[in-house]
Amino acid sequence: MTTRNKGILSLEFLLPNFGFLFLAALSILFFYKTVVTPRSNELMIERRVKAESGKLGNEPEKRSVYLIIKDDEPMVEIIFCTWGLMVLGYKWVLLVRERKLLAQDFLRIQPGERIIPEDALDRYKELRTAVDRNPGWGERLLPDCLLAALHRFHATASIQDASTAVRERAEIAADQLDSSLSLIRYIAWAIPAIGFVGTVRGIGESLNHAEQAIKGDISALTANLGLAFNSTFVGLMLCIILMWVLHVVQSQQESFIIETQTYCRDRLIDVMKVPTKEETARSFT
Repeated sequence: MTTRNKGILSLEFLLPNFGFLFLAALSILFFYKTVVTPRSNELMIERRVKAESGKLGNEPEKRSVYLIIKDDEPMVEIIFCTWGLMVLGYKWVLLVRERKLLAQDFLRIQPGERIIPEDALDRYKELRTAVDRNPGWGERLLPDCLLAALHRFHATASIQDASTAVRERAEIAADQLDSSLSLIRYIAWAIPAIGFVGTVRGIGESLNHAEQAIKGDISALTANLGLAFNSTFVGLMLCIILMWVLHVVQSQQESFIIETQTYCRDRLIDVMKVPTKEETARSFT
């Protein structure tokens, strides 16, 4: 989670932006072809037969979910929502991997032991070697914060500067996490926008069949009005679900940043010590 520029050909860019979109579109299209479209056609035939035989009755018939999502706009909305949920699931997996490192004891400081500026460089080299030896630790926030604090403490002999180094790295990571959710925010905006497109298309098609409705045939009019309202209804419902999941993931990311800063403060910053002149002079005698 450290700062890096992978470019548009990197896995971090291609997987959320194109890989998950392709997978979501493929799975939803298959679901529609095998389940939604056949079932909605069956329900439409059943409704038409009941209408012709006069068996619909006076009570309003409950709408099936298959009839609500059968059109193109709801299908695209479901694809976008699935895409967003996949991206958030991917972010969650990365967050879990980062959080596992909080259980590691990177510095192995004994009770009562203190770190002075002269020892910080050796600690830095030991931790750098351990990070290079473990591929799962590379480009992770916690080791990066610890390394930055040790390097700053050795260079400046200031505990405040070491604490500032941790805070700076954590703030950069927080900005990166927030920026990585911009795709989800676009998807959350696009879903109801697609619903409004369906609404406009449905109303426009209904107006084209106004003359048939005046003559008594309202089947085309009601079908297109159903598209208009169903598109907006599905879009708003999916947006509510996606935004709730986004809230959960974002809150966990913020908690992780706080936990990382707490780990660095408790395990490293609080055990740092700058010897006084008397202690330094005593060590040379």
